[in-house]
Amino acid sequence: MSEFRQIFSKAKHIAIITGAGVSAESGVPTFRGENEKWRKWQSQDLATPEAFSRTPSRVWEFYHYRREAALNKKPSPVHLAIAECEARLRKQGRSVVVITQCIDDLLHQAGCKHVLRIHGSLAETRCVSCGHVTVNKKSPICSALKGKGSPAPDVDDAQIPVDKLPRCKESDCRGLLRPNVVFFGETLDSHILTKVEKELETCDLCLVVGTSSIVYPAAMFGPRVASRGVPVAEFNTQVTPKTEYFK
Repeated sequence: MSEFRQIFSKAKHIAIITGAGVSAESGVPTFRGENEKWRKWQSQDLATPEAFSRTPSRVWEFYHYRREAALNKKPSPVHLAIAECEARLRKQGRSVVVITQCIDDLLHQAGCKHVLRIHGSLAETRCVSCGHVTVNKKSPICSALKGKGSPAPDVDDAQIPVDKLPRCKESDCRGLLRPNVVFFGETLDSHILTKVEKELETCDLCLVVGTSSIVYPAAMFGPRVASRGVPVAEFNTQVTPKTEYFK
């Protein structure tokens, strides 16, 4: 630990890679463990473009549950520590960037300023017709979803008509909205990835915090920094598939 403190004290540009474990501390459901299933479906099977196309009502119920869970949570001590670190180092002329796989808003709530969200945000929606993206923290996001989304296995689908699901408010559009998150099977935003690439190439210290390191391409961010000879410190409750890269 003393070696880490010495390295940390000299670092000028720190990249912090965070995963679902950080928000799990706040009680935000993840896609694994006890939250691996929603009702009788695998969570990962609902978070796909194919599922949204086939059953938008079911997928919106699932994401309504996730939105409501996230909107009601507060930043964990980890979120607050990262935000405090960023603010303190900024005063010293040093920089911190957080590259997160989390889709909640807790890093911003904690006070983090420089956050790159590679998987999108539950607090945003995107129109499938016109592509317009907007911040939307309305609860519930539409009246038809009020009281819906229970994960209990004996709950039936609400089967909400598509015209009653969240709709675009841009003039003359009224297209169906979807959560502005990256579904499984979709490519990441190229503009965000370009920014991430730059940060990984310029940081002189990398911290990997609360991630299982099994979802790509984020799983290789830490090892990629380590391959440059830059120190990488992993903070997790368990050994991950990428831990060996950081020794």
